[in-house]
Amino acid sequence: MTLLRKTLRFFAVQCRNCASKSSPNVQFTASTVDIDGRKFNRDKWTNVNPNILNYLNRNLHLKPGHPLCLLRENIISFMYKSFPNHAGNPIFSVYDRLNPIVTTKQNFDSLLIPQDHPSRTPSDCYYLNKDFILRGHTSAHQEELIASGLDSFVVMGDVYRRDEIDASHFPVFHQAEGVRLFAKHQLHDIDKDNIELFEDGKRTPQKQEYHTELTSNKLQHDLKTCLTKLVHHLFGSDVETRWTETFFPFTHPSFELEVKFQDKWLELLGCGVIEQQILYNAGVPDKVGWAFGLGLERIAMRLYEIPDIRLFWSNDSGFLSQFQGATPNQKNHLQGTSVSQYPQCYNDVSFWLPDGGINSSDLYEIVRGVGGDIVEQVRLVDEFVHPKTKKRSQCYRIIYRHMERTLNQAEVGEVHNRITAQLASDLGVTLR
Repeated sequence: MTLLRKTLRFFAVQCRNCASKSSPNVQFTASTVDIDGRKFNRDKWTNVNPNILNYLNRNLHLKPGHPLCLLRENIISFMYKSFPNHAGNPIFSVYDRLNPIVTTKQNFDSLLIPQDHPSRTPSDCYYLNKDFILRGHTSAHQEELIASGLDSFVVMGDVYRRDEIDASHFPVFHQAEGVRLFAKHQLHDIDKDNIELFEDGKRTPQKQEYHTELTSNKLQHDLKTCLTKLVHHLFGSDVETRWTETFFPFTHPSFELEVKFQDKWLELLGCGVIEQQILYNAGVPDKVGWAFGLGLERIAMRLYEIPDIRLFWSNDSGFLSQFQGATPNQKNHLQGTSVSQYPQCYNDVSFWLPDGGINSSDLYEIVRGVGGDIVEQVRLVDEFVHPKTKKRSQCYRIIYRHMERTLNQAEVGEVHNRITAQLASDLGVTLR
């Protein structure tokens, strides 16, 4: 099978049931979860709910006039212009319609994520069952795209993680991942035939055991040069940046790029030299490469001064109209609306914890599942231990605010009562 046919076949399979309509056809039975005709057998790992599945197929990054779409186009434009081949055509290909339902092998095993890694726990991600998951990162497609014969590509799409509830966190957000691979003649000067990509060496903080020091240094330099230029392209050439070392299971060495924004350092993206074992597994043992991943919402909120992540999902014409007709690299005169003009309502919920406590992500999931997008924030406001019984009590404040209309206390009270009842039944807490 030719490279082109392999790539087209992969793309067709991965795009099946993706971006076909605004919301999926979801049915829950006692034994299965049915999504657009695909049946997934439920088991002890299943923790998806109808609320989260309704975000499938929304594809905000493909919606014309949406700030995430503008940012997507801006990043793609940069990659195309910055990396042409000898004929002037871009070497990077873009995959932005891949199905977000992936296997656990894709999401974890293919990226060398250990079995005991926290990101695998049901409290951190959304499982359809033990074998299928809503992808937690666009890197889930990395191994298969490399195995299909691609050397340089960008993957963009929606990703899903169980998280806290506030103005900067949402269980669905969008990522962009870039990967670039090099053969020996592409990374090293072809006149220096004595320079090799690989060696049987030792792993150090600066390199993998398989790479020569020169190989690792050149990969890091190429990666950092690319991403520094991308950040300057997005934020302007005068933005301050700095690199910090970090750890990821799928890259080594690994880095985070931070930018100075309003006098504070903001983590913008993670990146590193791809672990050679991933390339071995993908069938390209003779190549090396780098990868990066960034969150579109994190960047768009800073570029366009959007104060609440829920605004990306709003149909408020006052918000979206500001971006209609804008060009991808336009920053001036584009600014997201301020936080909703409608007033907050808040109610507290206090309870005694069961023996063994609770996982806060389970609490957030119940609150969001019942309250939906009218929940603006959930925060722990009080905690104490009874001096005699030694039982532990917690009090959470749930802040409600609609992005498009005023909420009345009666409807908030009805939602809040359903939340407290479900917390008691599902988490085993004793309401106070």
